[in-house]
Amino acid sequence: MKKLTFALLVAICMTLPFSALAETPQATKSVDGIAWHQGDVEAAFAKAKASNKPLFLYWGATWCPYCNQVKATIFNRQAFIERSRQFVPVYMDADLPSAQKIGARFKVRGYPTMILFKPDGSEIVRLPGEVDSERYLQVLNAGMSAKRPLNETLQAALTQPASLTPNEWRLLAFHSWEGGDQQLIAAQDLPRTLQGLAQSAPAGDSATRLALTALVVSSTAKAGDAADIDKAAAVARLSGLLSAPATTKAYADIFTNYAGDLMKFLSTGDTPESAALTKAYLGAMQKLAADLTISRTDRIGALSAQVAIARLDTPIGALDADLISSVREGISKTERATTDIYERQSVIHAAAGTLGEAGLLDESDALLKAELQRSHAPYYFMSGLAANAKKRGDKAAAIDWYEQAYLASKGPATRIRWGSGYTNNLIDLAPEQESRIEKLVTQILAEVAATPDAFYDGNQRALERMGAKLAGWNRDGKHAGAYGRLQAQLDGICGKLPSGDSQRAACQKILN
Repeated sequence: MKKLTFALLVAICMTLPFSALAETPQATKSVDGIAWHQGDVEAAFAKAKASNKPLFLYWGATWCPYCNQVKATIFNRQAFIERSRQFVPVYMDADLPSAQKIGARFKVRGYPTMILFKPDGSEIVRLPGEVDSERYLQVLNAGMSAKRPLNETLQAALTQPASLTPNEWRLLAFHSWEGGDQQLIAAQDLPRTLQGLAQSAPAGDSATRLALTALVVSSTAKAGDAADIDKAAAVARLSGLLSAPATTKAYADIFTNYAGDLMKFLSTGDTPESAALTKAYLGAMQKLAADLTISRTDRIGALSAQVAIARLDTPIGALDADLISSVREGISKTERATTDIYERQSVIHAAAGTLGEAGLLDESDALLKAELQRSHAPYYFMSGLAANAKKRGDKAAAIDWYEQAYLASKGPATRIRWGSGYTNNLIDLAPEQESRIEKLVTQILAEVAATPDAFYDGNQRALERMGAKLAGWNRDGKHAGAYGRLQAQLDGICGKLPSGDSQRAACQKILN
C-alpha cells in the first residue's frame, strides 16, 4: 500500500540480479538460495501442475525502491528461502521480453506484485509488499494451505461469512486490494465491500486490518465511492490503536503510508477529538521512528508520516524546528547504518522524499547526488533530483536531470517509462522547445518500434500519458508540423502490427 510522493514515477517496485538470464527464456537459477524460474511462464505453470506445487510469481523492476526492500528484508530470510522449496518461484523482471504482456495478463499495476497461485493456476492471494517479514510469512503460509482460490473465498465471505476459516480471513485482510486488482472488486465498489467484510469478519486482527483498509480506500476514493464511515467511531478506534505500541507496529504499513490521507479524511475541524487524534498519531509515529526492531525504510516512513500530518496545517513554508531536527537526525542515523545496496535503494528514496516534503530540498539533493555512484539504478535518483529542481522552480536544472535520467536508464520497458516521463516534463517546463521535444519523441518511438510486445501494461499506460501530453501541447495547432510527423511515425509502427493483434488498436490510441 506504499504511496510514493517523490521522483518521476508513482510505482511500487523491486529487482533481483538476474540480468544474465534475459537471453534464456526458461532459465532457472539459484539466487540467495531461491531457485527462481525466469522467462516462460507457461512452462512454470506446467511445472507447478505436474509437481502439484503452488506457484509464486514475483513481478519487479531493477530501479524500484520497494522491490529492493522486499529483497533486502523478505527474500533473504532463511524462512522464506526454505518455504520457496515448496512452491515454484517465478521471477519476472519488467524489462524481460514480453514481460509487459504477462503483466497485462495478470493485471498487475505496480511493483512489486507478488501473486500466489494454486497448482491449477487459480489465484490464491496477492501478497502485500509493505508488511514486516513475520507478517509476510504468516500470509504466505496461510496461502500455501488455502483450499480454494481467492475469488471463491471472497464470494463465501460475502454470502456465508461464518464458513470462512481464520486463515481465509487473513488472506482477505492482507490481499493487496490497493494494487489495482479489479478482477475481484470494481474500484468504485471497493470501499463499501471492504467495510462489509470488516463487519462480517470475527473480531481480531483480520477484522481490524479490513476496517483500516476500508478507511484508507475511502479516504482516497472518488467522490461518491467512499464507504459510509462513522467518522467519530473511526477516530476513537484509530486513537485506541495508536495508543498501544503493539497495534501501532502491527498496522505500521497503513499508519505510515496514509497518515496525511487518514488525518485529512477524519478531521472534524478545530475540535478536541481532532486534536487528541493528532497528538496520538504524532506520538505513535515518534515511537515507531525510534523502534530498531522495524526496517530502516519503515522508520523513515514514520518520520514521513509526521511531516505529512504537519503539512496539513502548514502546506508550505517552514515546519516546526523540533520536527525538522528529528527528521534530520533520524535520516542521518538510518542512512549511515544502511550498507546493503538493495536496502539503500529503498532507504535513500524514502529519506530524500521525506527531506523534500519537509522543505529541505538542498539536503535531499545532497543525499541523492551522493547515491548516484553507489546505486545499481542511479537514473531513479536522477529523476528525484529533477523533481526537486522542478519543485524549487529551476526549470533548466530539472530538464537537465530528466534528460540525464532518460539517457542513463536501461531496459526497454524502463526506457519507455523514463522517456515518456522526460517528454511530459519537458513539455511542462519548456513547451517552446519544439525541435527538442520532437527529437526526443522520435527517439522514444524508434525504441518502441524495436521492442516486442511494446503496447501492453505499463508501457501502454506510459505511452498514452505521453500521447495525451503531446495532444495538449498541440491543442492550439502551433506545433502541427512536429505533431503530424510524430503521428506519421507512429502510424508506420501501428501499421506493421497484425490486424488481429490487440496491440494495433492500443498503438492507434496513443496519438489519435
